Amino acid sequence: MLRATKVIAKSCAGVIFTASLLVAFQMGEKVNKTSAGLAIKGYDPVAYFEDGKPVKGDAAYQFQWKGATWRFSNAAHREAFTKDPERYAPQYGGFCAYGVSEGHSAPVDPEAWSVVGGKLYLNYDKKVREDWKKDTDGRIRKADENWPKLAGK
Repeated sequence: MLRATKVIAKSCAGVIFTASLLVAFQMGEKVNKTSAGLAIKGYDPVAYFEDGKPVKGDAAYQFQWKGATWRFSNAAHREAFTKDPERYAPQYGGFCAYGVSEGHSAPVDPEAWSVVGGKLYLNYDKKVREDWKKDTDGRIRKADENWPKLAGK
């Protein structure tokens, strides 16, 4: 009887997990990832906040979220992300924030970044980041307006 209860519980958990993935897909949650499925090209999203710089993640510290593999430089960063991924994940699914403000999605250079208002924004490259910084507030407003349609929401 105990074994049957465990099997049912696992089945229910699988159904709930699958349903939450379907809801995420239907909500159009889109994450910029490599062909290998890595978010931010394998960089540690928590490092931007905690270390103040981009740091490559380590395959030993990974977490699956929103259909992508997120890597971290250490266990503490992975733990922080798993507790509050929305706090650390880059805005606009990790696509170029400037590009989203212009109405399109574009890849990013993890070295071209900024934290504004406690949120991580990535850009196509360092030159685009300089253009982004000329009117960050305006660009964020435009990107916030454009992102729902780009994300399929």
